[in-house]
Amino acid sequence: MKIGFFTDTYFPQVSGVATSIKTLKTELEKKGHEVYIFTTTDPNAVGIEEDIIRMPSVPFVSFKDRRIVVRGMWYAYLIAKELELDLIHTHTEFGAGLLGKMVGKKLKIPVIHTYHTMYEDYLHYIAKGKVVRQSHVKYFSRLFANHTTGVVCPSERVIDTLRGYGVTSPMRVIPTGIELEKFERPDITEAMKKELRQDLGILDDEIMLLSLSRISYEKNIQAIVHGLPAIVEKLPQARLVIVGKGPYMEDLKELVASLSLSDCVHFVGEVPNDEVALYYHAADYFVSASTSETQGLTYTEAMAAGTPLVVEGNDYLNNLIDDPSFGVTFATDDDFAAALIQYINKGLQVDSKKLSAKLYEISATHFGEAMLDFYHDMIAYYANLSLEKETEPAIKKIKVKLYSFKRTSN
Repeated sequence: MKIGFFTDTYFPQVSGVATSIKTLKTELEKKGHEVYIFTTTDPNAVGIEEDIIRMPSVPFVSFKDRRIVVRGMWYAYLIAKELELDLIHTHTEFGAGLLGKMVGKKLKIPVIHTYHTMYEDYLHYIAKGKVVRQSHVKYFSRLFANHTTGVVCPSERVIDTLRGYGVTSPMRVIPTGIELEKFERPDITEAMKKELRQDLGILDDEIMLLSLSRISYEKNIQAIVHGLPAIVEKLPQARLVIVGKGPYMEDLKELVASLSLSDCVHFVGEVPNDEVALYYHAADYFVSASTSETQGLTYTEAMAAGTPLVVEGNDYLNNLIDDPSFGVTFATDDDFAAALIQYINKGLQVDSKKLSAKLYEISATHFGEAMLDFYHDMIAYYANLSLEKETEPAIKKIKVKLYSFKRTSN
C-alpha cells in the first residue's frame, strides 16, 4: 500500500504529533508499505530528505514554532498522482490537511484523518479567546471530519467530543503507540541515574517527582506546584523536577518563588530527545495535572520506563492505569497532594507481568497493526460508497420506471 501523510508539523519540528507520525511511518514501512510525508517547508530542515515533500509555508499565527502550508496543491497533486497513492492520511485540519483532502478527492482515493488536538483547550492563544470560540471549533471540526472517509481518535475523550459535535463519519479509537526500546533502556545504569540526580541536587533519600511537557498554561503544571507545599509538609524529602520549555515558564517560576518553593523545585529546560529516558528512569514518580491531552505520550513513555504515574484522570488515563502498580489517577487539582502522599506511603512495586502485557498495548507495533486494520476497513467502506454513488442514478431511473408502470397498470 502507498500512503500519503499530510501534516503541518514534522521533524525537525518537535511535537507529539510529529513523533506519532514518525512512529507510524516506521511501523508501516516495517510491514512493507510505502509512506510519503507531505508537509511544510522548514528553515531548519537541511539536506535531501527521503520520502518527504515540502510545500511553501509560513509560521502559524500565535504558534510561531509551527508552520502552515499556504500553497502547493497542484504540485502535491502531481506528485501524489505520480506516486499512485492508495490512501491519504491527514494529521491537521488546516493547510496541509485541507490540501490532502483536495488531493484525495481529485485522485478518488480514501482520506483518513487523525484528530490530534482538542482545540477548545487552546482558544486563549488566539486573540485571548475573543475571536475563535467553542462554537466555531465545533462547526469547523464537524465540517472537516464529516468530509473524510474515516476518523482516527487517539482516545475515548476525542471520540466522545466529536460525537457531541455531530460527526457521523466512521470513527475508531486508536491510541498512539511508542517505540518501547527508546524508554525501557536496560543500558541505563543505577550509576547513571544517581549521577543525574546529583546534578539536580537530589540526594539518594529524596523523592524525585518528574513533570515533563511543554510548559504552557493548559498543561496545568501550576496545579502541581500549588499542591507541593502540602506534600513537602508530609514528605519533606520531596523534590519536583520540571523538564521542558514554553510560554508559561516565567509565570511558573514566579509562582514557585511566591510559594517559597525554590529549594524544592528544579527547572531543567528542554533536554535532547536521547536524554529524556534517563529523566524518566531517574525519577521516582511521574506527575501531571494536565486536562488538555487527547492522549499524552509522556504518560506511556514514563510507563515504559517503569516509573509510576500520579496524574489527573480522564477516561483514557483511567483505562491506561488499570493496575495500582502502574500508578494512580486523581479527580481534581485539589486532590493531587493527597493522592500522591497516599500512593507514596503504600510503597507499591511494579508488577512486571502486568506491565509487560500493558506495554504491548501501548507499543508502536500494536499501533501500526491497529491503524492498518482501520485503513483496510476504510478502503472497503470507500469502495462501497463509490459503488453506491455510481449505481444511484440507475436505481433512481428504475424506481421512476416502476412507478410509471404501476400508474399505467392501474
